[in-house]
Amino acid sequence: MGWTADDIPTLTGRRAIVTGANSGIGYHTALELARRGATVVLACRSAERGRAALDRIRAELPEASVALGSLDLSSLESVRAFAADQGGPLDILVNNAGVMALPWQTTADGFEMQFGTNHLGHFALTGLLLPALLQGLSEGRDPRVVTVTSMAAWGGHIRFDDLQGERSYHRWPAYCQAKLANLLFAKELDRRVGGLTSVAAHPGYASTNLQQAAPRELGSKLRDKGYGVANALFGQSAAAGALPTLYGATAPQVRGGECYGPRGPFQQRGLPTKVRTTSQAGKPELARKLWEVSEDLTGVTYDVKAP
Repeated sequence: MGWTADDIPTLTGRRAIVTGANSGIGYHTALELARRGATVVLACRSAERGRAALDRIRAELPEASVALGSLDLSSLESVRAFAADQGGPLDILVNNAGVMALPWQTTADGFEMQFGTNHLGHFALTGLLLPALLQGLSEGRDPRVVTVTSMAAWGGHIRFDDLQGERSYHRWPAYCQAKLANLLFAKELDRRVGGLTSVAAHPGYASTNLQQAAPRELGSKLRDKGYGVANALFGQSAAAGALPTLYGATAPQVRGGECYGPRGPFQQRGLPTKVRTTSQAGKPELARKLWEVSEDLTGVTYDVKAP
């Protein structure tokens, strides 16, 4: 036996934000948090897809307290506007949204799209929401941040000499860099902010629309079909892939700074457990340097003292 969504404790009176909640891991994370009584904000870039997800949750859970928020993580202006609209204590922040293996392009602020969206957007968002996360500490609340990484982090290296891929860009190494950055951020956030539990989670190989987004943008029908077949044959469901995230967000036994993923072979599928990560993620000096660079790039500083 193992931990499933049925083991999520009652979340009545708790408030959560899930980025990229319109589909895949984010959607099922938001759905299950709402099912257990949390008030959930679906933070989505596309208003149309966000509204469709909101309607699906309300159809399944008519009594759920869910709302839609406009958030484009590739725009710091959008991140700031979204954060400014959030009031009251925040108990759970799930940094889930992301892009994968895109051709080279930049965000509204000139960052390489994968690094800018997957890491810098969430770095800025978390910093801007930090006061709301820490607001309920005096009331005995247990604020948590779950940042979704990937097994791709094992192949990642932070290229401080070319973070934006301006001199040399390859879409898969850039994705691996962004996912390693997610992992380093989750661990460093836990080290820096007392009273906050920050963890990473990854879904293993989950069948979502993320794998096929890049081939569709590149116009590669063959790769699109190939990923679709691979998802059907080898991927676990998006609902199963969301379990490590839900575990990190709600399970009482969770410890800050850890990473959670599937317990099956090669961390590809199965029920959630604490998992091993790349040795790069265990280097505090690397995480500190990335943190400092991220503050400089985003202009968002955390009102906490470094250890």
